[in-house]
Amino acid sequence: MPSNELLEFRTSVRALLGKHATSAALRTAMDTDLGYDPKLWRMLCEQVGVAALAVPEQWGGAGAGLVESLMVVGELGRTLSGVPMLGSAVLGVQAILLAGDEQACARLLPDLADGSRTAALCWADAAGWDSAGVSVTDGKLSGAAHYVLHGAQAHLLLVLTDDGLFETTADAAGVTVAATPALDPTRTLAAITFTDAPATRIGTGDPAALRRRLREIAWAALASEQVGAARRCLEMTVEYTASRVQFGRPIGSFQALKHRMADMYVLVESAESAALAAALAVAEDSPSATEEAWVARKHCSEAFCTVAAETIQLHGGIAITWEHDAHLYFKRAHATAELFGTGRRPAAA
Repeated sequence: MPSNELLEFRTSVRALLGKHATSAALRTAMDTDLGYDPKLWRMLCEQVGVAALAVPEQWGGAGAGLVESLMVVGELGRTLSGVPMLGSAVLGVQAILLAGDEQACARLLPDLADGSRTAALCWADAAGWDSAGVSVTDGKLSGAAHYVLHGAQAHLLLVLTDDGLFETTADAAGVTVAATPALDPTRTLAAITFTDAPATRIGTGDPAALRRRLREIAWAALASEQVGAARRCLEMTVEYTASRVQFGRPIGSFQALKHRMADMYVLVESAESAALAAALAVAEDSPSATEEAWVARKHCSEAFCTVAAETIQLHGGIAITWEHDAHLYFKRAHATAELFGTGRRPAAA
């Protein structure tokens, strides 16, 4: 169970998003090249400090932790907001911290912490997140990274290769960035091609261990996001069935619909438990982190897809119109079920 301080923090974030991350604002942002509302991102960074949460104080951060960052990701999931919290403030920041290079931390983290710059992690090839699509020779990057979250909008590119983690910029020589059409219109992806692009190595750690740890963090973050979105789907459904009248009574009073919404509730509650367990385990780097992240990945993906489908079913025809948000949650559910890969169940210790 989150502490009272965490719950109060979540309430503050939810209040800000409820006022500024409306459905109308989301749809306006979807039609821009940036893909998200930069004013909302600045507001979140300046008023709440979301980008600084997991950054240590010595490098301009709040010195909080990963649990707080993932709680924000969950609140953003409720509104489907496409701001670069997950791609930059979670994956980008964690990649730099895990590399263990203090000089790189001092150089890169302050700008990421205040939100003035954003980072994108390049760590997938065309087949997915199990191997790198980019190689390095004499400090030059070659190859292509796919499915890069916020890749077309980021200033800093962090490239995970089989030889380690490297940094470059989107405007560096030999770097070509192309936006990638995606199933989910609320989230932007990109393909980035490197042709002898100059890069600087960050840290000297084991790339395989770094990839494993980043995968755990990514799965835990997605689980938090999926729970936030799934709970909002449940709330929308309950609100609609309480107001929609058929045969002289609200349809939510029909027993068959009550049972279906009760099943949705159980899925959301169990998914939230799995997501919280994963967030705590990953934040503490506990021995069970890999298992907890995998369990949350599987269960939260299945729960969100089921709840989103039920939301459409129980809303009826209105849910498949462009004007209603139900289809956006449905697309987010199926897109996040594939994002960062699905992986296999970890072997028992």
